[in-house]
This record gives sequence, structure tokens and C-alpha cells, in this order.
Amino acid sequence: MGNLGVGIKKFLSNKNTVTVVGVVVAVLVLYIAYNMRVQAAVNPISVPYATEQIEPGTQITEDMVGTMQVPPSMLAGDVIRNQADVIDKYSNADTLIPKGSLFYTRQVVEKEQLPANIILDYPKGYVLYNMPVNIESTYGNSIYPGNYIDIYLKITRKNTGTETATTNSDSELMQYGKFIQNVKVLAVKDSSGRPVFSNLDEQRTPAMIVFALPEEYYILLKKASYLTLYDSELVPVPTNESLQDKPDDLEMSSESLRSWIETVTYWDESMG
Repeated sequence: MGNLGVGIKKFLSNKNTVTVVGVVVAVLVLYIAYNMRVQAAVNPISVPYATEQIEPGTQITEDMVGTMQVPPSMLAGDVIRNQADVIDKYSNADTLIPKGSLFYTRQVVEKEQLPANIILDYPKGYVLYNMPVNIESTYGNSIYPGNYIDIYLKITRKNTGTETATTNSDSELMQYGKFIQNVKVLAVKDSSGRPVFSNLDEQRTPAMIVFALPEEYYILLKKASYLTLYDSELVPVPTNESLQDKPDDLEMSSESLRSWIETVTYWDESMG
């Protein structure tokens, strides 16, 4: 055993021997690394492809997606390699994906990124409503699509310089209260109509939130906004409905506000 140790020590102390061994090890490392890279480039991997033609703005379902074996060296550009990154997403609004085509990241988007995604989300018989907002009224841009809000209504009588016996009481100078509750936000958009949260690399300022509500409620909100003798303001207030497994239904919160609007708008229209 001692002789073996002495032999190894002499072997390692020979500079020429150490150099040769180092070169051999380096060559082996380079060979193994090269071989691994070649195998990685040549060995096929499974990637998703379209089993049928997919029209623009279409939800990509599982039956529309197959897999094929493709050498990695042929996957140029932004090819999507995982089925999970395709299924249940949407084809972009300006993209038609041919049958047999691979999927590319620029072709596949989340529903929120579609320009007309809100038409997919509200019940039949409801009407879309755009509510003007800003950073302050959205609580520092903290209201997101899918959140629920209560809508408060503030109506203040304009100072026209004249008062009449039918309009000079305190109750007619200002009305304020929760008007409609449990409203689901469908979209938050900037002044150009672009979804605020579709591109996190850009800081977009909210200018409107979009929701849907029954036509009778829509008409009431429009009546409130068209008053000629009053200033009206809709105030969105976030709720915790979105945290519930089954959020409560949208409903009218104040029958007194509804009656007041109906009465005032009838009077206002007859005066106009």
C-alpha cells in the first residue's frame, strides 16, 4: 500500500504527466459537452400544434391542440413549447392560426388582452355601461377586471339663481347613497380604449371601467347623467364579493333613489 502511495506521488509530481492528464480531461469535458449539445439539438421534443384552423379571437380548447415531435434546432423564434401555455387561451384578434401550424407567443393571448373581450362576459339581456374614472376613484388603480363594486350615486342641484316651492327643500338640493350593489367589473381601460392591465410594462392610466347591468338600471344611470338642473356623479366602491365562491347577484340598493330619479327626470323632461 505504501509503495502504491509513493508511486502515485511520483506520478503527480511529474509536470509532464500532469499536463498530459489535464489536456486529456479537458478534451473529455469538451467532448461530453459538445455531444450533449448535439443530442439536445437533434433529439426531438414534443410541441403543441393546431389540429384545425383557429379563427381570430377564438378560445383555444383542448381538442384544437395536438402534439408533434420536432428537433429543437428547427424551433426558431418564439414557438410555444408547452400545451399548458396554449389551452384555454385565445388566438389574437388579428391572428388566424392555420391547421397544422405551431403556436407562437404573439398569436396566443389571455382573454383580457382581446380588444373586445368584454362581449364574452356579460349575461344575455344586460347592457354595457362605461363609467368614467381616474386614479383617485379607482383607489390608486386598484380596481381590476373580475372585481366587484358597489355603485354610489351623488346628485347635487346646480345653483341656477332661482328657487321654486317645489325644488328648494334640503332633500332636493343633494341626494347621495348606495344605488346598485354587487356589480362585476368587466374591463378597465385607458382613454384610448386599451386595457389598463394587459401590458404591465406600460403604465396606463384608467379612464373608464366597463360593467353590465339590466336595461332598467342602465336607463336609470343614464337618466341621472342627463339631468339638466343637477350634477351627478357615480362613485365605484370595491367590495369583497370577488372573494366569495358564489358572489351575490347584482341588485338595486336604494328604491328611494330610484323613485327620486324617476320623479325628477319626469319633472325635468316636462320643463325642457
